[in-house]
Amino acid sequence: MARCGIAAALLLLACRLAAAWLGGGLEMPATTTGDGSLYTLNRYFAGPRPDIVLVGSSLTFRLNEAYFASPSLRNIALAGGSPVTGLAIVAHQAPPPKIILVETNVLSRPVDETVVERYATGASAEPKFLRPIRALVAAAENFAHEPPSRDQLQAELDRLVAEQPSSFDNNVYLARVLREQDEDPSAIVRANVERLKELMALAEQKGARVLLFELPELPEVERARAVGITRAIVHAAFPNDDRWIHVDVPREQLRWADAFHLDERSAVIFARAMDKSIAALGAR
Repeated sequence: MARCGIAAALLLLACRLAAAWLGGGLEMPATTTGDGSLYTLNRYFAGPRPDIVLVGSSLTFRLNEAYFASPSLRNIALAGGSPVTGLAIVAHQAPPPKIILVETNVLSRPVDETVVERYATGASAEPKFLRPIRALVAAAENFAHEPPSRDQLQAELDRLVAEQPSSFDNNVYLARVLREQDEDPSAIVRANVERLKELMALAEQKGARVLLFELPELPEVERARAVGITRAIVHAAFPNDDRWIHVDVPREQLRWADAFHLDERSAVIFARAMDKSIAALGAR
């Protein structure tokens, strides 16, 4: 194991040096996107094309795929990014996923054009010669720490949901969020909405069904200036109820540890409610 670890470390170092020396075909990922987002997209393109895809910001990123029962669902929300970036990537696929669900809470961030250019062709930005190494590392990790079965995972999630909602003293975080949301994002939101319309039309021309959704937020945050402006612009642009997927959740059961993102228990509750809304799409 020691020899294997040393060899793997030396190989990774050699790969990084090669990328630095050769450039061009071994260009490192753009710094505009975090490693977590790159991993999310590389993982998406490494697997089979799903039937359902979620695109969004860090709010949707918290909805772990394991929380959903819907088959063939993938979450490619980009933490710290714009939902339009993810939509631009999947809309250019041929064919795109059957159903694309787009979060509209955070539309005040610009589209990451560098990431779109890299992934819109359907190719992973991960160097191909690193994929066998990653596969070996993943296999070794699964051997050393066997992941729980789906039944075990669902039992643990059931236990979590059965608990009482946590009480957080998030006043410090809430004050920060309200300061950040005390602005007028009209210009960038309108630009993103126009791009959103174009991408939705592109995906639907290829046979996809694109629906919008909103994640619940703290009442104080929902009343913030930027949040209200964003919602007003989005709903004015998409007034048709058939354009939205509505998720019915018991708001009194939800909590936001940092005043902006759902805590784990709340994320499970929302994901399970969204499962029901997705299942209902088959009857519409």
